Amino acid sequence: MGKTDLIIIGGGAAGLMAGCAAGELGLKALVVERKHKPGRKLLLCGNARCNLTTNISENRMLQMFVDPVGRFLEPAIRGFTPSMLQRWFAAGGLRTVVKAGNKVYPHTERASDVLNLFTDRLRDKNVSIACSSTVQAVEKTRAGFRVTTGNFEVEGRYVLVATGGISYPKTGSVGDGQEWAKKMGHSVKPYRPGLVGFEVDPKVLKRREGKIHGMVMVDILSGDKKIAETRGVFEIEKWGIGGTAITDASRIMARRNLKGCTLRVRFENGSVEEIKPLRTRPIKEAMVTIGGVALAEIDCRNMESKKCHGLYFSGEVLDIDGPTGGYNLQAAFSTARLAVADIGKRCGKGGFKSLEKTAKRRMRK
Repeated sequence: MGKTDLIIIGGGAAGLMAGCAAGELGLKALVVERKHKPGRKLLLCGNARCNLTTNISENRMLQMFVDPVGRFLEPAIRGFTPSMLQRWFAAGGLRTVVKAGNKVYPHTERASDVLNLFTDRLRDKNVSIACSSTVQAVEKTRAGFRVTTGNFEVEGRYVLVATGGISYPKTGSVGDGQEWAKKMGHSVKPYRPGLVGFEVDPKVLKRREGKIHGMVMVDILSGDKKIAETRGVFEIEKWGIGGTAITDASRIMARRNLKGCTLRVRFENGSVEEIKPLRTRPIKEAMVTIGGVALAEIDCRNMESKKCHGLYFSGEVLDIDGPTGGYNLQAAFSTARLAVADIGKRCGKGGFKSLEKTAKRRMRK
């Protein structure tokens, strides 16, 4: 049976960043991934262009997450800000560019290049990925944890669960991390689809399928009261309505458990349309999962469980979610690095090296 400092369960955005961070600190670490390749959902982000983050201050980003999520994420986002993330990619040889809406992409606008950077870094830092390895059990031991897969067992001093939510299950996010959390004494908040389109009365769609409006404002109305507003793209599909303005509205409604709302769409030409959604599209189609491991049971200062010493969580396995536009990837990356930084301290390792000199050196090449 192998032994290591850190076992990272999940080879998505959070798990890959955690593995890279562990390698930077010189930790012995193993990433365990149930699919035959890591980063399956990462490859889909931003229509395969990979919208990594949003080029705004950490203060503004935390406001956009809205409490309680923003308050919980504050130590993580301040510890690894949007600008620091961009420098981290530059230090790895992949420059980023800022597009409309302050959205940040790799300069190649290829998600595959982002994944390649992660896997190359893991290789260079001697961090292994065990793919096609479905975790069957996570057990607490005297020395730490034992993780059992269908292929092998491994023991580690610490475990970081980064298995994601339950949307896009074909990418490997099936809710198993939340089930292990329950067995370790955690409670899990109910799942709801976030960042997803709505099904509407067919009359709304009639002779308009395929129509895209580049910028609208959407007011979320509960009765006559305006709850919130979003802005962005509005798309009319065969199945209903979508686009960033609509998907952001769906997240707000789900996070606040709002029912029976009306969406007032304000177009650039001054016209207004009110739409009463019938229901959201299925959670398997949602960009994010709302719900997950309860935030009150996680120490936001280091992402460690308050129920089980040495057990950490990062990314969407937690009850965290943000607007469309790179917020959710930023949360995954930041929480992963915060967790690994704490584990590194406990293993007697130093902190992360400055990104400034490395990024500048790479840019000169």
